[in-house]
Amino acid sequence: MQQLEGRLAVITGGGAGMGRELTRQLAALGCHVAMCDLDEASMAETRQLALAEAPEGTRVSSHRCDVSDPEQITAFRDAVLREHATDHIHLLFNNAGIGGGGSFVNDPVASWEKTFNICWGGVYHCCRAFLPAMLAADAAHIVNTSSINGFWASIGPTTPHTAYSAAKFAVKGFSEALITDLKINAPHVRVSVVMPGHIGTSIVENSGKVLGRSPEQMTADEIGELREQLVASGLPVGNLPDDAIRELIQQRARDFRDNAPTSAAEAANIIIDGVRAGRWRILVGDDAAIVDQLVRADPEAAYEPEFIARMTDHGHLQQLMASTGAPGRNGA
Repeated sequence: MQQLEGRLAVITGGGAGMGRELTRQLAALGCHVAMCDLDEASMAETRQLALAEAPEGTRVSSHRCDVSDPEQITAFRDAVLREHATDHIHLLFNNAGIGGGGSFVNDPVASWEKTFNICWGGVYHCCRAFLPAMLAADAAHIVNTSSINGFWASIGPTTPHTAYSAAKFAVKGFSEALITDLKINAPHVRVSVVMPGHIGTSIVENSGKVLGRSPEQMTADEIGELREQLVASGLPVGNLPDDAIRELIQQRARDFRDNAPTSAAEAANIIIDGVRAGRWRILVGDDAAIVDQLVRADPEAAYEPEFIARMTDHGHLQQLMASTGAPGRNGA
């Protein structure tokens, strides 16, 4: 996979964030791309940006698909092979993800399961659907996006983060298990697991849209519940009016995107470099490396308040912590 020109890559969540940047950078290298997303307008923008930077003859297709639905994934697979007139693909980037269902105890079951089914089910079912097309290629590579929440199931001691973390642990374990399976049964197919830290994307905002929990859509009762949760997490917002709570959540989403230590473009570059180098484990961001080291050094303390202090003492995750605390956002 050092040579990407003329290859065909499939990317989920291509409308924004890392998916958009992967599409742009791969297309600029002359790699054909088929992307999916729920937001067709965002995909159209991604496609336009990618083609503007791509060599002549590079093909970029877009397909609407909810990766939590196996039937839609099958239809996506069929459309990709048909539109690109092929029976094989070379690269599968399972990048799509949302946040939500933070509390297994208190959050709605539908929110919890939607988050888990996108973040884990999308990876599993896309691998199932596209495996025959990868087996038909001369060489292929699966790239599964986990998270620092795949080795640390937390965004701090005051905010539950269960659905996203459980899914990202599953993605990491599945990817690592595939290493041996593929070596034995499909040695021309490789796998990488990507572990990003805080990356500057719009996933906070997009998660709310997918789950019907964007601030402008929330009812007065939902805002009231959110206010209580923010107060419980230590924020002095008990007397803020509803519109101020809505603006607070929107500002947090903007801060998460705009003040991240690693941009989506930088993250995509690191991921592509890792794939070309044949690395099975790709950490993205200095914060990811630090969290990994600290969890390994003292796993028993990973969920204690003092653990956060250790990370912030290293100069990492302050903005992530400042941007979290609202239901329906992701950890990394």
